Amino acid sequence: MRMNSKLLAAAGVAAMLALPAGHAIAQDMPGEGVTINMARASWDTGWFQAEVYSQIFEELGYSVDGPVTLDNPPFYLSVAQGDVDLWVNGWFPLHNTYEDTFSDGAEVIGYVEEGGALEGYLIDARSAEEYNITSLEDFKRPEVMEAFDRNGDGRADLVACPPGWGCELVIEHHLDAYDLRDSVNDIKAGYTPAMADAIAAYEAGESIFFYTWTPNWTVGVLAPGDDVVWIEVPFTSLPDNQGEGMEEMTTLEVEGCVATPCNLGWPPNDIRPVANSAFLDANPAIEALLLEIQIPLGDIFAQNSLMFEGEDSEEDIERHAAEWIETNRDLVDGWLESARGGAM
Repeated sequence: MRMNSKLLAAAGVAAMLALPAGHAIAQDMPGEGVTINMARASWDTGWFQAEVYSQIFEELGYSVDGPVTLDNPPFYLSVAQGDVDLWVNGWFPLHNTYEDTFSDGAEVIGYVEEGGALEGYLIDARSAEEYNITSLEDFKRPEVMEAFDRNGDGRADLVACPPGWGCELVIEHHLDAYDLRDSVNDIKAGYTPAMADAIAAYEAGESIFFYTWTPNWTVGVLAPGDDVVWIEVPFTSLPDNQGEGMEEMTTLEVEGCVATPCNLGWPPNDIRPVANSAFLDANPAIEALLLEIQIPLGDIFAQNSLMFEGEDSEEDIERHAAEWIETNRDLVDGWLESARGGAM
């Protein structure tokens, strides 16, 4: 079992006092000569976090290759095999479904954000009131199906998740569990263009129905409680490997939900790094760092909103990350100190 990062840091400081000055100075850059093969998720709302971590790694002397953009299945296979070293875009328990793929060679370590990532289904507030919609169960009603049918196939259109995303698997489970196959058409196109189309439809006065998560720019453009509302599921049902957090699902207080407490159908998620175990063994400074870093949900949301407003180039994201690091320099320096202590 690995030592707690704070113990590692304390031990490192004590050891440093006993070392020659030149050796201690060398520990300022424990990553010198080492390249990290980093990945990031295919959803762009996770790219800011990846860039923050990447720049902090570089402050320890590491070179960062990438990050390369991967969907969930290829990432979890690659990190287990050591083809990539890590990413910081794991969602748990949502990504429990990939544990059999990565558990032999990689591990979940630390938290980007603990317990604050929500998921669920939303509709426009006008339609919720007009048709008295509070649950996915209401989408079996003919008048509701017709109101949300935008392609003329007789079913309500749901902006869902692209193939390969963890949320795709849960949505597919929900469609079966709640007997919605004949009532709901789940759209699996690229999420951002599909949501942009839905927003345009909302602005034109049409009914819209979509899945989203937080942090995400969607709930900045369409404010829950004003423009849209979260709706509930008829009852709790998740794939077998998603059962963690089920009790919390029925006790959530969610701003903009049709009910309090609100059963969104998804447990709160932790956003967590996942790293190759051999890589962590060889790089204790990275292990110590991953155990320290956390990024407030509000800061992620604010950056995602900037991306939706047009600041979405790679250069923009790099600048956002650099500005966040400098704004939080005292905090970051503490993380770096812990990482250097862990490298001793």
